[in-house]
Amino acid sequence: MGRAFEYRKAAKMKRWDKMSRIFPRLSKAITMAAKDGGPDPDTNAALRTAVQNAKAQNMPKDNIENAIKRAAGGDADGYVEVTYEGKGPHGVLVFVECATDNTTRTVANVKSYFNKTGGQVVPNGSLEFMFDRKAVFEFEEFEGLNLEEMELELIDSGLEEIESDEDNMVYIYGDYTNFGTLSQALENREIDLKKASLQRIPTSPVEFTEEQLADIEKMLDKIEEDDDVQAVYTNIA
Repeated sequence: MGRAFEYRKAAKMKRWDKMSRIFPRLSKAITMAAKDGGPDPDTNAALRTAVQNAKAQNMPKDNIENAIKRAAGGDADGYVEVTYEGKGPHGVLVFVECATDNTTRTVANVKSYFNKTGGQVVPNGSLEFMFDRKAVFEFEEFEGLNLEEMELELIDSGLEEIESDEDNMVYIYGDYTNFGTLSQALENREIDLKKASLQRIPTSPVEFTEEQLADIEKMLDKIEEDDDVQAVYTNIA
């Protein structure tokens, strides 16, 4: 499988490292998770994961607690999760996940980002077969870690693949239906996760030229700046 979703990693991380963008997304994820499963991370796996991801991004404790409290106050009542699929510049395929309290506004905005760059939104389901939905966990390598042993230990929990990169980061993949079992297995081993998420991995990644990528990045920047957008996936190799 590889990490095709991590195209141009430095550029992507630079965008997501802007706290003005990442904190609202993390807050919304925490609030919605708390609304759906309760405010206690010990009994709400989705909330525990959302809080864990927030801490990994150095989100202040007060921000996390306030996001949980907003769920109790009903702030998450109006939010719904929606997805949009589209084709952008040079035929790039794009999957956009949103959390919004106004779908009319969100769909209009997303369509405009595609249209202004020569792309178009396509009917939902059109690109579903072009992406595999996976549970993805990331953590830093540590002394004494044996990836082969860990792979054997986690297979029964739904592990499909484990790999590491030159930055000493370890990536664990499994089908999205095994997110809970893999998360619990890693927690039982006291693994300090940097991120845990459900991601859409392209089944047939495509290579683009630097010039083409520059055009594509302009559209992705616009999409990711939208407050309703939670995540964006492409088929860029």
